Amino acid sequence: MIIKPLKIDNLTSELPIIQGGMGIGVSRSNLAAAVANSGGVGVISAAQIGYDEDDFAKDPVNANIRSLKKHIKLAKERAKSGIIGLNVMVAMENYKDYVRAAVDSKIDLIISGAGLPLALPKLVKGTKVKIAPIVSSVKAIKTILKVWDRKENRIPDLVVVEGPKAGGHLGYSLDELTSETTDLKQIVIGVVDEVKKYEHKYNKKIPVVAAGGIFDGNDIADYLKAGASGVQMATRFIGTHECDASDAFKNSYLSCTKDEIELVKSPVGMPGRAILNKLVERLKTEQVKVKKCYGCLRESICDRVTIPYCITEALINAVKGNIDEGLLFCGANAYKVDKIVSVKEMMQSLKKELSNA
Repeated sequence: MIIKPLKIDNLTSELPIIQGGMGIGVSRSNLAAAVANSGGVGVISAAQIGYDEDDFAKDPVNANIRSLKKHIKLAKERAKSGIIGLNVMVAMENYKDYVRAAVDSKIDLIISGAGLPLALPKLVKGTKVKIAPIVSSVKAIKTILKVWDRKENRIPDLVVVEGPKAGGHLGYSLDELTSETTDLKQIVIGVVDEVKKYEHKYNKKIPVVAAGGIFDGNDIADYLKAGASGVQMATRFIGTHECDASDAFKNSYLSCTKDEIELVKSPVGMPGRAILNKLVERLKTEQVKVKKCYGCLRESICDRVTIPYCITEALINAVKGNIDEGLLFCGANAYKVDKIVSVKEMMQSLKKELSNA
């Protein structure tokens, strides 16, 4: 297969591969820069990015903003000719502050999901920052396109379509995930058809990228043949030396089996996918007392009183290597990660597989 670059307005990625943003601390400047230097789009996650700052417990917002600016600066210094993006969830408390901090830091691309990023165009207005919503349905992209067009005279520079096999918080009901009837390819095709209406109006290409459960070059080829312009991959990048998480975190993916990947309920009520461990087993029968609230999500989404556990604490435990008390979000194909390699080696392997597909 002839590999075409991924064009995001005036930005060009040699390979049609975006590294998905993984919080807390799993994808920061080290991983993002390595991916950008290897021909892909490197993405930093804004989710509690300052978890290891000295004042995080006391002042998480300012710790996060400081860390966010630091990691964007580092990534851009290390990957001067590559594309560096930021994944920031609409559901986050202080969402607008994080977006503005990224814009001030000259981020190239902002990818935003976990809610409809209807306010995003206004936050980047007058800048060169590219914007990309994450959607899980044609209905969602219809709403975003309509609102952005009517209110801001703007369309997305890229659209990420996330399927049911992704890791982390998922935009599907538990029934949709367990029935396995949701077809990512069909959603991608529907979204491609929908954006065409606006491409004609604005005389601009809107690349559509498929995400969720994509693991190798053959998977990438399948979605490119279905009409996608590229793919987003996250879990696969955990199996790299440059991934910003601890070795214990990475080794959990190396040792897990297919049967040890389960759907779990997040404190915000959304389903997610994670590796079975002591914490996941414990949560099946009891709650874990919340000692402190870090204000990561809006109060309308996360009820501090009734939540079964603190997701910030669980994710920090995981990234630091406290596996028994950590939440190990992962994609459906995490069990296929069988070794730790460099990002360059992984990207070269994907390129070869894609060329031969």
